[in-house]
Amino acid sequence: MRIGIGLGSHMQWEENRYRKLQEHGFSCVDYNMMDTKVFPYSESRESTESRLLEEKQLAEASDVEIFQVHGPWHWPPDDSTAALRDEKLEKVKTSLWATAVLGCKNWVLHPIMPCGIGEKGTDEQTVTWELNLDFMSKVLAIAKEYDITVCLENMPMRNFSLATPCEILRFVQTMHDDHFKICLDTGHVATFPDLSVGKAVRDLGKEIKVFHIHDSFPDQDLHLLPYCGTIDWQDFAEALKEIRYQGALCLETAPSDKLPENLYEEFCVLLAKIMKTFCS
Repeated sequence: MRIGIGLGSHMQWEENRYRKLQEHGFSCVDYNMMDTKVFPYSESRESTESRLLEEKQLAEASDVEIFQVHGPWHWPPDDSTAALRDEKLEKVKTSLWATAVLGCKNWVLHPIMPCGIGEKGTDEQTVTWELNLDFMSKVLAIAKEYDITVCLENMPMRNFSLATPCEILRFVQTMHDDHFKICLDTGHVATFPDLSVGKAVRDLGKEIKVFHIHDSFPDQDLHLLPYCGTIDWQDFAEALKEIRYQGALCLETAPSDKLPENLYEEFCVLLAKIMKTFCS
């Protein structure tokens, strides 16, 4: 099993970022394309492709795999009109194309939120479901052209109807396609006081394609380092073994950027060591 972290944690090392990742003990990365105001959405297709190919070359030279890419997302979400959803779909197309240029096969996306984040238990819940089916079907068709798997992520909003692992599982089973799987975000599970990350792993099983690893507390999406919140990490490790997960575990947290560089590096090494405990 490989271990990784978001590439943003190492961007301060510029052209040496992948070499540093490898030195610190990571073998793969989660490449962030959430912000639609910056690269790869902000430049010409030719310029973007050149930069992406350079990125791929840097990773390969350091024997680091770009294991997953995070697709477009912004806060607060606004998917309330057909025009806004069409605009988002155009960003999705760019992100999936860029993911293919990087040679990556796993792409993470949040559910769309056309009725906001508080529609659970209301009539609008059906609208959320139907519009997500329509939107994700279009996304899936684009992804399959590139042989990329869409990984739908569970969310931390307790009153949103497509937030919990079981709700995401039901949606993925409805899509019923090998190119449409799950990104299980451990910290998002932890925001629900009655949910267990280990149980989520067992319930979702083979539908899990990728992970976002971080810790948290109920009702707070804090993206803490493992062992700094309420998650039972021993149970998580046992659950991984039970489902025979063979992919990568990618952290969605990082040391504080206020640390001096030498301590920041030591913290990165420690993070990799913590992750290796899940794999042992």
